[in-house]
Amino acid sequence: MMSAYSGKASPPANVTHSSKKILITAFVSASWMTALALGARALLHYETTPGSAGTVGNKWPAASTIQRAGDKPTLVMLAHPHCPCSAASVAELAEIMAHSAGRVNAYVLFLKPAGAGEDWDDTALRRTAANIPGVKVLTDDGGTEAARFGAETSGHTLVFDEKGTLLFSGGITASRGHIGTNPGSDAALAAAKGETIARDHTPVFGCSFTGRNQKSQETK
Repeated sequence: MMSAYSGKASPPANVTHSSKKILITAFVSASWMTALALGARALLHYETTPGSAGTVGNKWPAASTIQRAGDKPTLVMLAHPHCPCSAASVAELAEIMAHSAGRVNAYVLFLKPAGAGEDWDDTALRRTAANIPGVKVLTDDGGTEAARFGAETSGHTLVFDEKGTLLFSGGITASRGHIGTNPGSDAALAAAKGETIARDHTPVFGCSFTGRNQKSQETK
């Protein structure tokens, strides 16, 4: 006895398998592209979100033990030795020093939290800063000087005139880890040379002294 014929032929097994494979591949590709887009967006947000600017006074802090020059501007950068973002800040500082031709007295103060080991701040970043001509690198034990100057984010750069009046306060990079011409480095250079500056403050892009300190201590 012949079976009834429905009029619809079943697709070959290999066609069905190929269709499923195409669908799965398309789904995985779409998921991957979405993940990449979200990751790129998160990274861009991180790179372009400034840190805390702190509360900086308009005069050189009287309690500071740093020697301020009385015959030319003094530049002070507060930095964290374990902050990867600050490599760009130090690179920009090197450019500032190269173009200021000895017309500024410059320091980089590297944070060393209380209880940290003897070589805790002996990093490549500190060594790079120490190799910049005209820059004096000092250890900021317990973040005392950072607190006196009011800095809370690594890379915060301050320029004072010869009388101790604040000329510029802020970051000298356009975003985290970004090297290149930006309003902050331009302003800091102008202040260092005693020229008129377009902006007296800019956002600071770097690691939080408090947050990065805690993270570094946890990984010791």
